[in-house]
Amino acid sequence: MKVATKLTLGFAAVTMLGVIAAVVATVQLRGLAGQIDEVASDRMVKVEKFSQVKDNLNAIARYARNIVIVSNDKAFEDGERKKIAEARADNSKLLDELDKIVVLPEGRALMKTISETRPVYNGLLDEALALDAKGDSDAAGKLLMGPVLEKQRILFKAVDASTRLQQSKAKEVAQAALETSSRSSLLLASLAVLMAVIGAAVTWALVRSLRSSLGAEPGELGQIAQRVASGDLSPVAGAAEAPRNSVLESLAAMQDSLTRIVTQVRASSDSIATGSSEIATGNADLSQRTEEQASNLQQTAASMEQLSSTVKQNAETAQEANRMAGAAADAASQGGALVGTVVTTMQDIAHSSRKIAEIIGTIDGIAFQTNILALNAAVEAARAGEQGRGFAVVAGEVRTLASRSAEAAKEIKSLIGASVEKVEIGTRQVDEAGESMTHIVSQVQRVSQLIGEITNATVEQSSGISQVGDAVGQLDQVTQQNAALVEESAAAAESLRIQAARLTELVGVFKLEAASAAAATAVAAPRPAAPPRTPPPVVSAASRRKAAPAAVPAERIPAPAGADDWTSF
Repeated sequence: MKVATKLTLGFAAVTMLGVIAAVVATVQLRGLAGQIDEVASDRMVKVEKFSQVKDNLNAIARYARNIVIVSNDKAFEDGERKKIAEARADNSKLLDELDKIVVLPEGRALMKTISETRPVYNGLLDEALALDAKGDSDAAGKLLMGPVLEKQRILFKAVDASTRLQQSKAKEVAQAALETSSRSSLLLASLAVLMAVIGAAVTWALVRSLRSSLGAEPGELGQIAQRVASGDLSPVAGAAEAPRNSVLESLAAMQDSLTRIVTQVRASSDSIATGSSEIATGNADLSQRTEEQASNLQQTAASMEQLSSTVKQNAETAQEANRMAGAAADAASQGGALVGTVVTTMQDIAHSSRKIAEIIGTIDGIAFQTNILALNAAVEAARAGEQGRGFAVVAGEVRTLASRSAEAAKEIKSLIGASVEKVEIGTRQVDEAGESMTHIVSQVQRVSQLIGEITNATVEQSSGISQVGDAVGQLDQVTQQNAALVEESAAAAESLRIQAARLTELVGVFKLEAASAAAATAVAAPRPAAPPRTPPPVVSAASRRKAAPAAVPAERIPAPAGADDWTSF
């Protein structure tokens, strides 16, 4: 039951008893007032009127006796007669009033006797006074002392009986009023005692109920609430002995719940602060590495552009070599035709055939070396790829052999005269040289075909490198965007760290038990900070531009031991 309901019922019960007491007192006082009013306004008025009637009857008798017996003075007798008339008129008025207000049967019977006897009495009295006025005082005296006195006695007896009746009724009403007063006093005293008992019981019950509901004095509860409001969450004194479901027990439960919540919030805020600090540090490191990666990608893009330019140059060089190889093949074919002509000529200069045979042997050796160099040129071209350095070496050797061939040709010119004698042998050797030249022509054509294939591969490689350069450029753009996102994330992490520090400061206002505080500290112990990461070495764009034309492929720079895998592709 609510406290307001208990207080309302308690005070309502006391108030109801007060109202009942007031109603009973009012009813009893009204009854007592009615009884008093009956005595004062009815009974005593009737007694007073009957007393006046009796007094008037006594006065009339006295006045008549004075007229008949005592005085012979005419003026005195006239005065007495006048008084008799006044007394009769007064009695008539009083009896008329009494006839209206007398209601009791006994009173009505007495009033009937009075109303019947009074006219007879007045007639006999007038007769006696008339006799006295005629001078017959004796007859008047006898009539006055006889019938008149008898009727007077009847009237007195009836009036006295009426007076006693009204007095008796007045006494009964007074006695009833006394009894009513006694009963009212007793009843009011009983109600007062009952009100006191019920009030004390209600007060005791309310105090006990409130004490059970509150568990402590309201001032103590207010101090506990103020202490909790100020952030002091130390244990509530006396909470263990508090009644069940009391305010003190609820405050203790609230304090325990707030202690747990604040402990958890404090631990969480400390953890958030530590985590946000680590996130901020990691984001700063990540931002730096992203910037370094963007710089490396820019340098890579520049190197790819240089490499693409170099490959394009190699492709152009390979195309030029292809054209030169075609020209060499044509020259070799023409050389084969010339060898046929030499065979015919050698038949004409038989005397120089031996010397021509030796020169043809030399030419044959040169052709053999040329064949080997051509093969080496093909192998070097295949190994060098776009670089084509081996082809340059082979070309140099071919020029050397060409010089030697020129010297041999000079020797042939000088020895032509001596070789006429050896035409036959020369002819046979020239035939063999023709066959070798045919083989050379075939090999030169093969070299030209290989150089064409190298040219096509170089063109395709140039296109692929261009695509790689485009991809590197796109990757650079994405890295720049990632760098911007990382900076935003770093700013958000820093804001989170500041908010977490603010939350920790706000939660620090609450005062907890030593055990709770120790538990919160243990839960919120910061994790060990990650070891600092060593950023990868940055290779400048200038060094990459210097290294780009080199034939030796660039080796990958090993990452430091502490660097993450994501810093290199």
